Amino acid sequence: MTSAAATVLASATDEHLASMSNTLIYSSMAVYTLAFFAYIFEWLLGSRSRVARTANALTSTAEAKWTGPAVTVNQAGGTAVLERPKVVVRAAAGSRDVPDGPGAHGGDEQGDLYGRIAISLTVLAFLVELAGVITRAASVQRAPWGNMYEFNITFASVAVAVYLTLLALKKNVRWLGLFLITTVLLDLGLAVTVLYTASEPLVPALHSYWLYIHVSTAIFCGAVFYVGAVATILYLFKDAYENKLENGGKPGNFATSVLERLPASASLDKFAYRVNAAVFPLWTFTIIAGAIWAGSAWGRYWNWDPKETWSFITWVAYACYLHARATAGWKGRKAAYLAMIAFGCWLFNFYGVNIFVTGKHSYAGV
Repeated sequence: MTSAAATVLASATDEHLASMSNTLIYSSMAVYTLAFFAYIFEWLLGSRSRVARTANALTSTAEAKWTGPAVTVNQAGGTAVLERPKVVVRAAAGSRDVPDGPGAHGGDEQGDLYGRIAISLTVLAFLVELAGVITRAASVQRAPWGNMYEFNITFASVAVAVYLTLLALKKNVRWLGLFLITTVLLDLGLAVTVLYTASEPLVPALHSYWLYIHVSTAIFCGAVFYVGAVATILYLFKDAYENKLENGGKPGNFATSVLERLPASASLDKFAYRVNAAVFPLWTFTIIAGAIWAGSAWGRYWNWDPKETWSFITWVAYACYLHARATAGWKGRKAAYLAMIAFGCWLFNFYGVNIFVTGKHSYAGV
């Protein structure tokens, strides 16, 4: 076979793989849509149950665990009587004594069944999407992170992988499914319509092993930051709901039906803090790895390129959040607002800088 014929055959193979990748991505979107409806049914069927009554029963059960008399202790030959200790349902300093909700299914058996079906469909969609990402990589014969389309489809698969990993570790995060899949569908829809870019070779500056190190960690950090942001948003709603109840207010039926099934605000706050704190060191490494790559590609470790600048701004924002979260006076809603500002910086760093700002990181259009 001549070299020209081999080139034509290789080109045809790459085009076939690229077409197969597109088909797999669209197929994953179809399965994600089925999972979305299954999550919806889980919430709808769960709304039929008396969620508030379940929560009250949990609180009553916890308070009823202590049925003995008041505690007596000996003091200097005499007897002192202490008050009965208070049962704390949520063991968090300074938080309300509020139990976690029963979950999206609300204790309904059919709701729980649809929830498990939704998880199964999510796993299937993730595997199909992962196959699409791998096929895209095969079609371009490189890591599939050369433009925003490839970054988006990889980011969506990693975000779902983080969620499924938490479930596999038996963490109470099934309530996250509906919100996650909704935004994953939006992300993939944006990728295949607005951000789609045909397979192209990388520019010379990107031919480096640092592509695999720097970009892969950036994608993983973004996915974890996203999970933390969803938990933070839900925390803000749940905290406002608990505040209203504490002050004698009566939330609407829809708010009660949804928010009573979520974990307590203290649990959501703790979850968001832990995931953000866990991935922050890796984001620090991502910036350092990018600087090392810049020194190799451009001759300078730091050029104040828009992407570099906003990566640093994002780092500072999350550092402020973590510091505020560890400071007693800034726990709760104030720290949560900082977390949302930090995630907003990350979003602008990805979408805003890539679309509206030109810099050294502008390669293949978007």
